[in-house]
Amino acid sequence: MTTDLDPTPDLAPDPAADPAPDDATSVSLWEGDEGGLEHAQRLALVTLLKSRFISARTHPRDWTVLVEHERVIRSRLNDLFLELAIDRTREVAWKRQAVSEAGARLPTLLYDAAWSREETLVLVHLRDRLRAGHAGGDARVYIDRDDVLDHVATFRPAHATDEAGDEKRARNAFTSVAKAGLLIPTASEDRFEISEAVEPLLPLELLQQLLEQLREANGGGADQPTDVQAEEPESAPAADTDGMLIEEDAE
Repeated sequence: MTTDLDPTPDLAPDPAADPAPDDATSVSLWEGDEGGLEHAQRLALVTLLKSRFISARTHPRDWTVLVEHERVIRSRLNDLFLELAIDRTREVAWKRQAVSEAGARLPTLLYDAAWSREETLVLVHLRDRLRAGHAGGDARVYIDRDDVLDHVATFRPAHATDEAGDEKRARNAFTSVAKAGLLIPTASEDRFEISEAVEPLLPLELLQQLLEQLREANGGGADQPTDVQAEEPESAPAADTDGMLIEEDAE
């Protein structure tokens, strides 16, 4: 008598050898991590939150990630009541406070910190030098520290007597603008490349507002900067980007 053997039963899948779809696509970086962004996306988002701006020149990896995953990063910023602004021509991106269409006040992570008189003079000079360099065909525009300090000194009122104090404020203004990322260091400690971010973060309308405030603060005297180039490039952002440059990250 023969006995028929039952077919070999199917073996249950080994979870370790055949991970579930959720495990295979997990972006978890630590136990309990419920975040939905990949590591590189998170790094780009953090850099954008911590910095005034990112650019292809100063943050090449973050810029590439941002361009490739713009929608998801924009979404994460929106969750924080922030908007993402991008100047694709100059390859610069920055965050700004969102404004409710209904006029309702939204929670803020940014606060306004007005530039000082000397900082405004530095910004005006950098913007004009950048535009002049580009008009002359320069791909990158460089400037010396003394060039900027000499420019600021030309606007010292004739009645000013604290020359040492004025020079100190000018140097501090230069350092502040450099720390903001708008001046890129070179091999020489006194020579800097002017960042492409100067123009999109300082559009003409905002620049004129800063200059007007400067004139009012100084009594509207003749010793005020007037060398602002009035023509904006077609690729410049609209007026609703104004104010981004004078927003500091809250501590």
